[in-house]
Amino acid sequence: MTTPTRNALTDVAGLRVGHATRAGEGGWLTGTTVVLAPEGGMTAAVDVRGGGPGTKETDALDPRNVVRHIDAVTLTGGSAYGLDAASGVMAWLEEQGRGVRVGAGPREVVPVVPTACVFDLGRGGEFRARPDAATGREAVEAAAASAPGSPVAEGSVGAGTGAVIGGLKGGVGTASTVLDSGVTVAALVVANAVGSAVDPATGALYGRFFAPDRADARDGGPQPHSHPYPYPSPETHAAAQERIARTKGEAGGQAPPMNTTLAVVATDAVLTRSQAHKLAGTSHDGIARAVRPVHLLNDGDTVFAVATGTRPLDEANPLALNDILAAGADMVTRAIVRAVLAAESVRGPGGTFLSYGDLYGS
Repeated sequence: MTTPTRNALTDVAGLRVGHATRAGEGGWLTGTTVVLAPEGGMTAAVDVRGGGPGTKETDALDPRNVVRHIDAVTLTGGSAYGLDAASGVMAWLEEQGRGVRVGAGPREVVPVVPTACVFDLGRGGEFRARPDAATGREAVEAAAASAPGSPVAEGSVGAGTGAVIGGLKGGVGTASTVLDSGVTVAALVVANAVGSAVDPATGALYGRFFAPDRADARDGGPQPHSHPYPYPSPETHAAAQERIARTKGEAGGQAPPMNTTLAVVATDAVLTRSQAHKLAGTSHDGIARAVRPVHLLNDGDTVFAVATGTRPLDEANPLALNDILAAGADMVTRAIVRAVLAAESVRGPGGTFLSYGDLYGS
């Protein structure tokens, strides 16, 4: 496997990503992220394993149902309220004549926009500051305006603006790889979990030991001959734990843990809807490697799998699909690591959420 230059979801040709970020005055700390398909749409599936999901149009992705292709996936903050962001994405797609055709007119379509939300209510200080249709429209317009193959902003942006993972600041992360077959597999995540990404005994990020080429947000590429992720020194870890405890004390305790990790795993391979469903399921392993514990009652962990279908599977290789399944999980793990490393500390009326980088450095 090799790591493309951008190391992002947009390495799957045709996919574009747009963020709408709301942070600052008025108690805002939330946002929306849209993954926009190429013209003609993409095959899609979903696997939901968290006990508290907030989703829309996921039933449409069941392989037994009628929808064959979709044009966008929306990830959003705002818990169930934020699902309204999908309305803005639908409105934009309708104007473009993109969706399930239900009549003869060019705009007689019904766009199907699978959507999932994370819990970030009140983290900026105002419980009612959450994404709506205008936020979703801004995100999809940003995706449409981006050049093909554009880099994807990571950290505290879009749906990751108010993300928190195990008490530390979370965010958006992305990663990609090209298999020996030439197939590209990539992931984009919103890391916002009840569980922690950090080993409490050492301060090491769980996911750093599973990244296949050990690429992350700082080194950006493979380092095959040495392990670039030493444990933090005991002194650094002790100081970090002290700062975390002090922050919790200043805040007078923390709100109940209500979170969710979201992911979109993408490939340019030709996949059936059943194969895409399998990819969504196995990609959950990537969350389990990077976050402990996972899939709790207060999580809504959801993975979408999408396939643009420009590269046929190698029929001579009976393990070709297995390679994609394995890579999907790997990319989710790596993307979570990148999200945690790219996140920035937030201090505001809704609380103080320290970043891993602020606590442990590079």
